[in-house]
Amino acid sequence: MKIVTVCGMGIGTSVLLKMNTEKALRTLGVDADVEAADIGTARGAARTADVVFTSADLVEEIGQVPAKVVVIKNFTSVDEVTQKLTELLGLGQ
Repeated sequence: MKIVTVCGMGIGTSVLLKMNTEKALRTLGVDADVEAADIGTARGAARTADVVFTSADLVEEIGQVPAKVVVIKNFTSVDEVTQKLTELLGLGQ
C-alpha cells in the first residue's frame, strides 16, 4: 500500500502527518510506504497511491485521482490517523 500525506508546501505538516501515519501503521501492524508531498507533487503522486491523507481545504486541489482521499482534521493526532486507517482498512470489525 502507498500513502501520500499532503500539505500546501510539503515541508512541515505533511512530514508531521507522514511520521504520525507511520506510527499508526506500526501500531496496526500494517506495512505501507508513506510519502510526504506538497500539493503540486501530490497531484502526480496520488495517481499511483492507494490513499491520500490531507486537510479538507486541499481536497479539491488534489482533483480526481484513483486514490482514496481521506481528510485528517488534526495532523498531530496519531489517534485520529489510527482511527481513519482502521476504518479504511476494515480492521477491528
